[in-house]
Amino acid sequence: MNIDTVFSRLPVLKSNSITLGKISECHLDDVFDIYNNDKVFEFCGIIPKHNKETVRKMIGHFERDFYKKSKVKWGIFDNNNKLIGIIEAQDFNQKVNMVTIGYFLTEAFWGKGIATESVRILLEFLFQEVKVNRVQAEVMPLNVNSKKVLLTNGFIKEGTIRQATLWAGKGIVDLEIYGILQEDYEKIQRESAIK
Repeated sequence: MNIDTVFSRLPVLKSNSITLGKISECHLDDVFDIYNNDKVFEFCGIIPKHNKETVRKMIGHFERDFYKKSKVKWGIFDNNNKLIGIIEAQDFNQKVNMVTIGYFLTEAFWGKGIATESVRILLEFLFQEVKVNRVQAEVMPLNVNSKKVLLTNGFIKEGTIRQATLWAGKGIVDLEIYGILQEDYEKIQRESAIK
């Protein structure tokens, strides 16, 4: 795993329709719009934040976590440079060359393929540039939309860990584990090049 590719300078990742980039305090209103909505975190181990000052401090923690090389949060920006979601990579396990991802969007942008596209861009970066071998995501069983995002991107449901995780605001929960390996990713790339 080439960890410096991630943490030497926050990489900006782009497609034709979205950009994954740095979240700054100037994005406070958009970040607050995400964290202030209980529906966004219905299936996440994140407690919504209804205080703008709390969210302001949290944005500072994004940078702190980046410099500690523990977690990267990218803002998902549309073509008008509006922050419409967040995608993250965390738990960089260099011993087994693995990383865990998560994502959430402003409710107004659900169902438009943005999460799917964001995961696609992030996978390309993690597999091709960072050279990770495994990317995984943990999903609550009722989170059907998140599971679709992962399956569309080639993840495989590997199983359910029952009553094994304590998630903030949710208590002890079951989680489904989805994973994709470098070899899975390369196979998908070869097959799409043939089509």
